[in-house]
Amino acid sequence: MTSLWDDILSNNIHNEGGVDFPKGKKPEALIKRCIELSTEPGDYVLDSFLGSGTAIAVAQKMRRRWIGIEMGEQAYTHCKVRLDLVINGEQGGISKAVNWQGGGGYHFYELAPSLLIKNNKLPVYQINPAYTYEMLCEAICKIEGFHYKPQDVFHGHSSEKRYIHITMEFINAAYVKSLAARLAEGQSLLIYGIKVQSDMVLPANIEVKNIPKDLLEKCDFESEVR
Repeated sequence: MTSLWDDILSNNIHNEGGVDFPKGKKPEALIKRCIELSTEPGDYVLDSFLGSGTAIAVAQKMRRRWIGIEMGEQAYTHCKVRLDLVINGEQGGISKAVNWQGGGGYHFYELAPSLLIKNNKLPVYQINPAYTYEMLCEAICKIEGFHYKPQDVFHGHSSEKRYIHITMEFINAAYVKSLAARLAEGQSLLIYGIKVQSDMVLPANIEVKNIPKDLLEKCDFESEVR
């Protein structure tokens, strides 16, 4: 482009999308042009600072897939409200230009609290007190790639032959032996605990990991900032 985009009007954007976001909105026509220049229908559009939700509203109308992230209260008061209006056929912004008639849908997720937090006195990480035992089990299953489904002594499985067990009890040879007895031939087990006997000789089909030490290796908190 060799000129200013002076064809995009911005004097009425306070009415776009059906939500009020003073001095923070971008014109839908501007976002439309950016998306047209860089994507095709079906591509993903990522907006990690949603604000009033303009980018994902436009992406929905232009039949792009999208991921939107917002930590402010406007995730509920603006972004969700706006997307619901879009899906119901809202006719502001670029709707007429792209012949938007409504449709589609989305999943709305809330990020859970951090599983591990720093101890306020010691230079170590610990389990977040906000987590119940059940929440801890589900979180570890997700981190390790297991489907969380408590059954018998197991808390989840990643296949028909691999299971996971999470405990707050002391894990010693006798504890491991009692769990191993529940396994069928060809099955393997991952055990997570906060207190683990250090000199155990484990069967080939059983692995023991420590909470939080081994979880920290899965969730490298320091890798993003040096």
